[in-house]
Amino acid sequence: MTTLTEPPNRDTWPLVSVVVPTYGRDEYLEDALRSVTEQTYDNIELFVVDDGSSIPITETIDEEGIPFENLESVTFIRHNENRGANVARNNGIRSATGEFIAFLDDDDWWHEEKIARGVNAFLTGGENVGLVYNGKQTEGADGTTKMIPSVEGDVVTDLLEGKEFGQFSSIMVRSSVIDEAGLPDERFPSWQDREWLFRIAQYCEFKPIPEILTYRRVGHADRITRDFQTQRDVTYPMFVEKHEPLAAEYGWYYRRAFLASLRLNLARTAVRADEYEEARKYFWRGFAANPLYRPLYPHLLPSLGGKWTYKPVTVVRKQISKVASLLG
Repeated sequence: MTTLTEPPNRDTWPLVSVVVPTYGRDEYLEDALRSVTEQTYDNIELFVVDDGSSIPITETIDEEGIPFENLESVTFIRHNENRGANVARNNGIRSATGEFIAFLDDDDWWHEEKIARGVNAFLTGGENVGLVYNGKQTEGADGTTKMIPSVEGDVVTDLLEGKEFGQFSSIMVRSSVIDEAGLPDERFPSWQDREWLFRIAQYCEFKPIPEILTYRRVGHADRITRDFQTQRDVTYPMFVEKHEPLAAEYGWYYRRAFLASLRLNLARTAVRADEYEEARKYFWRGFAANPLYRPLYPHLLPSLGGKWTYKPVTVVRKQISKVASLLG
């Protein structure tokens, strides 16, 4: 793994602000915070934003078991009521003074070199790079999946085509770019990260860090079901209204690919929620939006039989992928 060429210290390296929004996940939060305090990078200020937990997190976490003394500063911010993750993130951003800002969800955690690698990417990438993002490993009921990023530069068309750039826990943003692009939109209940990336990409270049430095947990089935319903009824129409004009600027293909990619996301969430009728509907609506959108192709025929065909095909596909990775 590549590291900074010299040991970072608080006098010479840029200050990095880390924002951790949290609500009702005491069992995971300490792991997240410990992964921040154990970073090899030395110049970090931490903002933990308690979004109205029933018991203040300062009363539930074991502060003595987390080496906060490793950081430049630690600030706890508390909301009197639950106001949403983006409200919490934005209060952290407003308090931040770092040249770069990183985000960590309370049920995720980082590799110890996450921040060092991010700063190194900024320093070697030049002033046009406003966002760096790293690989991630996701653990859930269906097993473990990995994403290694590769797309760089001007990524607007890649976003319109639905390419993945990771969640908040995978990105680090230059503070000056946030001043131009604006804060995360507090109206969105889901797809919050992707919505923000659409705006950030219009002001800067992205740079990938092709290593797994973020580790994620996915929710349980009941939460996924609620997520699908919210995405379908609230987030999807809001997303289309806000960003379809941008997609239209890039021509017919990208406008239709934008719609197809959103419907593919809906369909995949429906599958995880065991809503196979809804999944089939949105797979095929995605195809109707753009028959040239290739990421849909592997899902169309398997979706016709619902769980009786989609699940077995998915299992076989995963096994083939595992064998290929072992042989490769």
